[in-house]
Amino acid sequence: MEVRVHTRNTTIDDRVRGLATDKLGHAVRVFENQVGDMDVEFSEEHNPRLAAERYRLEITTAAAGKVIRVVSAAASAETAVDQAADRLNLQLRRLKEKLIEKHRKTPVHDGFPAELPEPTNEIVRIKQFVMKPMTVEEAVLQMEMLGHDFFFFHNDETQRQSVLYRRRDGLLGLIEPA
Repeated sequence: MEVRVHTRNTTIDDRVRGLATDKLGHAVRVFENQVGDMDVEFSEEHNPRLAAERYRLEITTAAAGKVIRVVSAAASAETAVDQAADRLNLQLRRLKEKLIEKHRKTPVHDGFPAELPEPTNEIVRIKQFVMKPMTVEEAVLQMEMLGHDFFFFHNDETQRQSVLYRRRDGLLGLIEPA
């Protein structure tokens, strides 16, 4: 396994680069030699409001035929590496547990494993509802009352269909057709 460390909008010293290589190499021991090459990208946020998440670390790798992506952000590069290594280790453990559990629960029929149907992109449920025109503020209230991360509605102000969604940073986004 090769760990490729690169940066975007920042520079890191060799000490942090070595720390990332060592910690991430240690985290993948869950899968022994079944983890593919690892891309590690450091970036730095220069906005003072995001000082607690100044250094961002994104890791992308493959294990057991699955792509694994880990994102970590912290005030220091070293802390971001530690958090990312812990998250990567956790995701690899979960993947290994799922694979083991899947292997153990293979259905058996007459002493032979039964064939499992292949997963499809089949639509299993269709919802239809009347869309009453509402303002964005009303849509925010409806979305929060439902406890969803997104809400599809007819925007009364623009007379168009819109999607309101919660972003990773906790703020709201609005998608409208052009």
